[in-house]
Amino acid sequence: MIVDCHTHISCKAREVDPSEHLAAAETVGKCIVLASPAGGAVEDVNKAVAEYVNKYKDKMVGFAFVDPAEDGISSNRLSALRDKEGFDGLVLYCTCSGVHPAHSRAMRFYEAAQELKLPVFFHNGGAMSPQAVMDYAQPYLLDEVARVFGELKIVIGSMGVPFVDQTLSMAAKHENVYADLTISPANVWQVYNTVVAANEWGVMDKLLFGSGFPFGNAGQCIETLLGFNKLLGDTDLPTVPRAVIQEVIERNSLEVLGIDRGS
Repeated sequence: MIVDCHTHISCKAREVDPSEHLAAAETVGKCIVLASPAGGAVEDVNKAVAEYVNKYKDKMVGFAFVDPAEDGISSNRLSALRDKEGFDGLVLYCTCSGVHPAHSRAMRFYEAAQELKLPVFFHNGGAMSPQAVMDYAQPYLLDEVARVFGELKIVIGSMGVPFVDQTLSMAAKHENVYADLTISPANVWQVYNTVVAANEWGVMDKLLFGSGFPFGNAGQCIETLLGFNKLLGDTDLPTVPRAVIQEVIERNSLEVLGIDRGS
């Protein structure tokens, strides 16, 4: 089953109609919908995602937006997000929130998340606003988190771009650290280098497929991943077996993250 582990129904840069998200999701079996700091209150942002996800439970899985520096981080609060609002995971935007990933309040948050078996998605890399704290996007800052909370499922979003090597190192080092292979089909050379590097690091089994919707489309991303070897033609550049790439695309990311939503 193909799981798109990185989608949004709203974000600061672009608002989309839920019908657009539904149409884009037809390509895949299930979608993880990440709540995002789209300019409204955290409660409103999470409520909108929860309503959408719960309306399409057979297809959608929601991750609630949490700012450890500002929000309630107790087990009771996170339990409510899971049991009352229907979220199956949590997403942090450390660069946007200006919170160091290993801040003392963040560490208490991870403790509660691990206790409740809620995976945490770090949406720190990729495109950043001028006000974002780029230092906090560095995946190596999660090393302390992964060492202290070894059972916590961690996803480094967008391969930790621009710090891809750090992401691959973290995925290789820690059993429960995974990387979200969200790509831009327009940047084929970047895609090629990322996938080849992951293969050389031996962490292809730690990659989870994502589209980054609304900035990417699952169908186009799949086509790019399966076809980029062809662009090499008769060159001597290294390739990655198509079967290995297909395994990434078809990986059941929900099962990997301990999310039970049925088949």
